[in-house]
Amino acid sequence: MCGIVGYIGPRSAVPIIVESLRRLEYRGYDSAGVAVLDEGACKVVKSVGKINNLAELLDQEPLEVKIGIGHTRWATHGRPSTRNAHPHTGNSGKLAVVHNGIIENYVELRERLTAAGANFTSDTDTEVIAHLLEEKLTNGAGGDMLEALRLASREMHGAYAVAVVSESCPDRLHVVRKESPLVLGLGQGEVYIASDITAVLPYTKTVMVLEDGDVGVLTVDGVSITGLDGRAIDRKVLEVEWDVGAAEKGGYDHYMIKEIHEIPDAIRHTMRGRVTPEGLLNITELNLSADEIRDLKRIYIVACGTSYYAGVVGKYLFERLLRIPTEVDVASEFRYRDPVFEPNSLMIVISQSGETADTLAALREAQRHNVKVLAIVNVIGSSMYRDADAVFPTLAGPEICVASTKAYVTQLVCEYLLAFHFARLRGQMADAEVNRLVAEMLAVPAKVQQILAQEDDYKTLAKNFLESQDFFFLGRGLDAAVSLEGALKLKEISYIHAESYAAGELKHGPLALMWDDVPVFVTATQTDLYEKTVSNIKEVKARRADVLALVRESNVDIAQHVDWVIKVPDADNLVMPFLTIIPPYLLTYWLSFALDREIDQPRNLAKSVTVE
Repeated sequence: MCGIVGYIGPRSAVPIIVESLRRLEYRGYDSAGVAVLDEGACKVVKSVGKINNLAELLDQEPLEVKIGIGHTRWATHGRPSTRNAHPHTGNSGKLAVVHNGIIENYVELRERLTAAGANFTSDTDTEVIAHLLEEKLTNGAGGDMLEALRLASREMHGAYAVAVVSESCPDRLHVVRKESPLVLGLGQGEVYIASDITAVLPYTKTVMVLEDGDVGVLTVDGVSITGLDGRAIDRKVLEVEWDVGAAEKGGYDHYMIKEIHEIPDAIRHTMRGRVTPEGLLNITELNLSADEIRDLKRIYIVACGTSYYAGVVGKYLFERLLRIPTEVDVASEFRYRDPVFEPNSLMIVISQSGETADTLAALREAQRHNVKVLAIVNVIGSSMYRDADAVFPTLAGPEICVASTKAYVTQLVCEYLLAFHFARLRGQMADAEVNRLVAEMLAVPAKVQQILAQEDDYKTLAKNFLESQDFFFLGRGLDAAVSLEGALKLKEISYIHAESYAAGELKHGPLALMWDDVPVFVTATQTDLYEKTVSNIKEVKARRADVLALVRESNVDIAQHVDWVIKVPDADNLVMPFLTIIPPYLLTYWLSFALDREIDQPRNLAKSVTVE
């Protein structure tokens, strides 16, 4: 969570910092602030709420400066308030820091620093960094900010990306990174700092991704990177292919609906290069040998939130096609249940950002037990991208809305391609069957486009649920797996309580919650389970609930049993999840739109969860 930015160069720094913060607002938006050097003096401006509040303050007293840092916050330590907003300063007020992550031993550090004379004015863990730097500048670093940052980093436990501006070095910015993302954008005589590549795209496509233990000095002449031991480090410079327009709304009211409409192209991009123009599967990028894949005895899928629900689909898929026992775990619980790792196992971690703290911890736990880890991630250069033994990127492009949509669908694409590849190598699927299923997937983008073309129907349908307080999702098999993600989206964006159950579980508790006019979204597209699902619909209708059924367009008999019908194009049972998730996304968006919700930035949530 949280987003940090910075700039040093010939241009006016404040407009660049504010605009960059806007592009990171999805990472947190309960307060924001900037720190600049104005004629050599450190000045801090911060406010509660979204970036617009900060921008208004800065407009009242414009600052014409060439160097500064900024921050948008998602609260972890201390409630949202101006005093808890970043940047934070030490006693002298001559330096300011912004920070993303958590300093786990901040209580210990705070007590020691307070005893030494530090005057804390916030409830945050971040403020200890400012006071610690001041201590090191005086005692140990000889006034050298770079050395002070190294010394301070050795005492700080946890995850952090830190940027510092200081009166003692008015011609440079300092940064340090440990287990929290930090990117440098490189321009002509200027350098940008950001937690995410998206923030620097309007200014440069040349970036450097810092790694754990990197300490950087940024000047108009360039970037110098060293380790905590002072050793010089040469980090690779990357050219980003995303354009600025890919990270903007493109005429839509919200990023969410824009990103839903980008799903067909996102599917194509994720398949491109992995499926030949002739429609043949061509997976060559994995750092896993054919023998390792053939010898697999167990798969662990570990993720959080939407990515976890993608993993639930993956469990159905891998067990069905590979006949390999597959566990799917919530990452925040995985380490703490003392998991048993078996020989010849593979962990698959799934994350849009590649920085999800709990999932990273699971990755490292597996590697400590000599279990290889394959990462399905969207952000190239992220921690998971670098640390995993094998990587299979989703190639979805930037996703700005906090609630993930196209990332989920492209995570499914990766799972399906991996399953086909593994099954073929293991001799469990003949080439003809692989080719048939790949052809089914190649047809998916056009079928998704057919559903999106009916968007106006969802605007109308949403009006039936404006007074609803509860919503239930039911399904069987792969329909049940996808229903979990549908319910999550509705609760995230509309703030309507939503729950998903395997339809066969109705009589084991959920049926007690069915009463007059409660809306129940039933997905019934798995042909081998259809009749059983219809029986569950009748059970719900007998309790006078309202049923919305999602079925195949070839279905002709469902209307007599339900209140509303949504139809999607026919496809193989196995690939239906790509189609059945689109209607819940559209319904959620238009219902939330009608309820005037904060769609792109739902309350209490952040896009990239980089703390446990």
